[in-house]
Amino acid sequence: MRQIHLAIVGLGNVGRRLLELIELKRETLRARYDREFVIVGVCDSTGGAADAAGLQIAKILELKRAKRGLASYFPDARAETPPCDWARTVAADLLVELTPTNLKDGEPGLSVIRDALARKIPVVTANKGPLVLAYPELAALARANRVPLLHSATVTGGLPTLNIGARDLGVATIERVEGVVNGTTNYILSRMAQGQTYTEALKHAQDIGMAEADPTLDVDGWDAASKLVIIANAVLHRPTTLKDVTVEGIRKITPDDLRAAEEHRQTIKLIARAERVGRNYNLSVKPTWLDKTHPLARLGAGMMGIIYETDINGTIFASIEEEDPYPTAAAVLRDLVQCATMGA
Repeated sequence: MRQIHLAIVGLGNVGRRLLELIELKRETLRARYDREFVIVGVCDSTGGAADAAGLQIAKILELKRAKRGLASYFPDARAETPPCDWARTVAADLLVELTPTNLKDGEPGLSVIRDALARKIPVVTANKGPLVLAYPELAALARANRVPLLHSATVTGGLPTLNIGARDLGVATIERVEGVVNGTTNYILSRMAQGQTYTEALKHAQDIGMAEADPTLDVDGWDAASKLVIIANAVLHRPTTLKDVTVEGIRKITPDDLRAAEEHRQTIKLIARAERVGRNYNLSVKPTWLDKTHPLARLGAGMMGIIYETDINGTIFASIEEEDPYPTAAAVLRDLVQCATMGA
């Protein structure tokens, strides 16, 4: 049995679900992969705790449920240590970076990832910000130090969108990518199609925890655009930033628009699209009228989906229903297993 020592930076919804899954799947990981994940360090906004012998997952989760920070795990722990400084103190085989997405400067996640890769520590992340702002740099740093940087959870949560594109279609030329990649806007538009106003649908999404108190990134299209940027870099091999994407959100869509679409046997979805033109791709995120026969038109509230059109692999459609963070946490665990078994 090989133990893999994990340090986790960021313990929000996805981080807590990841800990629960590591505990839940402990015997499966042993039986299938002869691996055991040992949490040797965890860090949140209050500071961190570390123990080379392993921290207790149950105690960590108990602290978070009590709304207490990880700095209180040990009575004499130092509080408010910057995440990057804290991560340097932990002897880990793998670093898991799960801090909140920051599209302005990528911090603190960008510095945490950059530093770990420079120290030849493999990184798994669900944080879009660092990849959107610095994908070429981070990918080059990972290659130079011969360590993996895995991030399949950054796009469509538990749906293996990046794995399908980068691995399974690795030899194909991808002519077009289309996706409903933001679950919040799909939920809102689905509720509006049932007769709710935008304001009513947004409030309902916030009440059930699907939309943030500040829904700007979702409803204005920037979350979907961020995911398209990652797809462009990781799958299409096109160095891309948010400036390369034409972005329009859903704030202007009204129930009348959705009723008009219904009268024409169509529906409106926020579509992220990359369309090949010569050797380049046109990239956009915008509300789009789709025929009811279109696979993405059939995605209900709480669902996301992706379509790849290729030259040799045909057209591939995949979808997921994800209304809580568990599938995203499962995607992080999937990447951890891949890292832990490389070369096995």
